[in-house]
Amino acid sequence: MNIPQYVKQLFDQTSFLDSPVELYEPIQYTMHLGGKRLRPLLLLTAADMFGNDPTAAAPAAVAIETFHNFTLVHDDLMDHAALRRGQPAVHSKWNANTAILSGDTMFAIAWRHLLRLRADNLNDIMTAFSDTAVGVCEGQQLDMNFESRHDVTIEEYMEMIRLKTAVLLAGALKIGALCAHAPDDDTERLYQFGIHLGLAFQLQDDLLDAYGDTATFGKQTGQDIVDNKKTFLLLKALELASPSQTEELHRWFSDESRLSRDEKISGVIALYDRLDIRHHTQLQIERQFAAATDALRTIVLPDSKKEPLQQLAQCLLYRQS
Repeated sequence: MNIPQYVKQLFDQTSFLDSPVELYEPIQYTMHLGGKRLRPLLLLTAADMFGNDPTAAAPAAVAIETFHNFTLVHDDLMDHAALRRGQPAVHSKWNANTAILSGDTMFAIAWRHLLRLRADNLNDIMTAFSDTAVGVCEGQQLDMNFESRHDVTIEEYMEMIRLKTAVLLAGALKIGALCAHAPDDDTERLYQFGIHLGLAFQLQDDLLDAYGDTATFGKQTGQDIVDNKKTFLLLKALELASPSQTEELHRWFSDESRLSRDEKISGVIALYDRLDIRHHTQLQIERQFAAATDALRTIVLPDSKKEPLQQLAQCLLYRQS
């Protein structure tokens, strides 16, 4: 089976419209904005590699993607992000209250799809889904906590993105493996593959936010800088900066700064360039990718079964959006 093509067909054919239209239209809009559909792709690929019919895990794939999009709707609202996948975010196109309520409904719809699975280990799958959802929310809270802190460490940041981003990729893989009744040890190895892949994915996202092209990236570049986000790039810069450069960084990221958006972004990027932050971030991405590859290698399956995940990881490593 061509799983990427099946994922596309699955969501092309899944409607989220219902009544009242004011509640469901933003959900339909969000779910059909496109995107990489990475999480359902990982889930179905995991089910397939352990010998299960991927179509049997389709309800779980729809559930994980619906949950992911719910987090984006609320995340965009909390971050005041105007764009999502190159289009107006829900709170921009409608309003904040709509984003909250439609997002909440998406969370409930995700559970509804998950309960459509015909699996004798549904309790294990639901537990994995719940743990994943809680982890993502914990990560989002840490991210918000960091906004008012000036002593965030790289280690704390890596833990935050592990929760906010990586556990969702790892959870999708684990649920796919559970749908296929994979051995416990291999399910855990696949989960660790997902954690390291997710860390590399988020670090690449940090890098693209600073150095990507808006038309390709699908979001305004430099938004993390404008929002004073504690990203890996900023924390690494603070670690490497001289006293005068540290003072400059604090000045750029000061709440009292009256600089224009473009002035702030160009100033910070110029300092990042002097500290070679792009290179340091790329090195960390490559370390996480190597750890993901090592975890995948230990799974007790023929290499041919693991090749689709390896290729997908390679694509994510070199993505531009």
